[in-house]
Amino acid sequence: MSGDPVRLGPRLVAAMQTHGPLCVGVDPHPELLQRWGLPDSGEGLARFCDIVLEAVGGRVAAVKPQSAFFERHGAAGVAVLERLLADLRSAGTISVLDVKRGDIGSTMGAYAEAYLGEGAPLAADAITVTPYLGVGALAPAVELAGASGRGIFVLVLTSNPEAAPVQHAGEPSVARTVLEEVARLNAGAEVTGDVGIVVGATVGDWPRRLGLDLVGAHGIVLAPGVGAQGATAQDLATTFAGVERRVLVPVSRGILGTGPGPERIREAALQLTAELTAKLWT
Repeated sequence: MSGDPVRLGPRLVAAMQTHGPLCVGVDPHPELLQRWGLPDSGEGLARFCDIVLEAVGGRVAAVKPQSAFFERHGAAGVAVLERLLADLRSAGTISVLDVKRGDIGSTMGAYAEAYLGEGAPLAADAITVTPYLGVGALAPAVELAGASGRGIFVLVLTSNPEAAPVQHAGEPSVARTVLEEVARLNAGAEVTGDVGIVVGATVGDWPRRLGLDLVGAHGIVLAPGVGAQGATAQDLATTFAGVERRVLVPVSRGILGTGPGPERIREAALQLTAELTAKLWT
């Protein structure tokens, strides 16, 4: 039907083709606010977001606000997040809200309505979700995302050392089982499915060792860990060989650390985009 929403997968692919693989992370932790000369308050948070939006809005494939850094300010912080998401929509920039939600039944449905429902105050283009109550429990989010032209990113293989005993466990591994479920959700997608995956940029050759079929998952790979966590553009090219053009790279400190001047932030974003593009796409 002509009135159907444009699905997130194709939209994100198009945004990456236009702007490159960079996703700017918005993690306004207290130290960064202080470095920018801003108060650790709702007012400071609002000014911070205005500067980030001025610097990169409409110029990068996506922006990823970390919800926790807004929630810590209570109602004032959530109001700033709501405005930021609306401003990103106005700028034509895809938002990936990092909330890592995951629950069962009506609770998961309520999370989906909060972040993926059409007209919801905190609606984002996509959210991060955790599958550890079962990938099937994410069905309300998958269904509402599909109906509203949005998407989700499912945690599969994260880079924090505490994750390995859980995600590597079993034969097949937990990570592989989750990825195979994602592949089923994306089955039949013409370009790229609306269910993406999160695989850390610092995991090295573990995707290969665990038998993860990243190509067959048919989703965008959100690959955190570049910059402050130690991963490089070359690490991305090695770890994600075969899906290089599907890798979306969130970076926060490496870009926002150049602030508070929007021109310097924009320059850092453009420079990193060029570096990532050269390694991943050529």
